[in-house]
Amino acid sequence: MKKAVKILGAMMIVIGTLFTLMIILAWTTAPFWIRYNLGMSKAGIHRPPEYIVFLGGGGMPSESALMRSYYTARVAGHYTRAKVIIAQPGNLSDTLHSLYQVRQELVMRGIDSRRILFEPKGTNTRAQALLTRALLTKENQDLSGGARGSSLLLVTSPEHLYRAVLAFKKAGFLKVDGVPAFEQDIETDLSFESGRLGGRKYIPDVGDNITMRYKFWTHLGYEIEILREVAAIAYYKLMGWI
Repeated sequence: MKKAVKILGAMMIVIGTLFTLMIILAWTTAPFWIRYNLGMSKAGIHRPPEYIVFLGGGGMPSESALMRSYYTARVAGHYTRAKVIIAQPGNLSDTLHSLYQVRQELVMRGIDSRRILFEPKGTNTRAQALLTRALLTKENQDLSGGARGSSLLLVTSPEHLYRAVLAFKKAGFLKVDGVPAFEQDIETDLSFESGRLGGRKYIPDVGDNITMRYKFWTHLGYEIEILREVAAIAYYKLMGWI
């Protein structure tokens, strides 16, 4: 019993320390730059892609899926000879499924539906990489004469891109580039004067404190994404998947 109490106490100290550190870091720009570096470390288009791979990260509509759809449509609109692979688990017999909603989003943005392929079985990045290779081998229509030589361009969230590129390379692809689906900041000044809006005068005016109103909470969200991704990277390395 005493041993269990000690273990529980140690766990609470670790959790409390981690939580305190997260609160402190959320007031700084560190979470932004860590996420940014995860997104940019493997980013870049070094050759015209033969296949643009949309790596699904949520249902439709969702912030993640819409951001990735937006970037996928942009690069597909530029590289018009590339086919688009929607790699997201789903049921192809259900036309209301997110798979088809992603395709509809791409078509709405000007992408010919005949360019779009589905990889609907992979439930994690490793599986998506292996099944995408199997799909291209079966298609047997890539310009390089083999799935391993096909040039891929992965589109996914910034924090996920590093692991995704490494996972696809580990699966045997030789030419893998990546585009991180970064969100854009709003251009408008969001400050305000609470005195002009009414309300209680004894409440502090935080209208000019953008960090307190927005950035602190955004950074907390980034920290959770980073922690999850660091754990995933560690797991993939232990499994030999990257």
